[in-house]
Amino acid sequence: MKLRLTQVILTMATMITLAVTPALAFTQVDTKGKPTAKGQIQESGHQVGKAGTSLGHNVRRGRVLRGGKRFGQHIGYAGRHFGRGTKSAVKTAVKQ
Repeated sequence: MKLRLTQVILTMATMITLAVTPALAFTQVDTKGKPTAKGQIQESGHQVGKAGTSLGHNVRRGRVLRGGKRFGQHIGYAGRHFGRGTKSAVKTAVKQ
């Protein structure tokens, strides 16, 4: 009896978790509308700040290799945002 009750409770908990998970994924909506050149370049600056912060936190804890990896990822994202912002600005300037 006790084993059956445990199985029912675990099954219900799993079903509820699986039912709620897709709803949580839809709430993580990024920016609304088309991103602007200014917004992309600002996001680039934010990523550079995150790069330095994450590197500092990891090095302080003795994780130099992980810090370098995270630093590179953030710098890469910053470059991507800066490139997108530049592309958008150039397209707008050439169109006019």
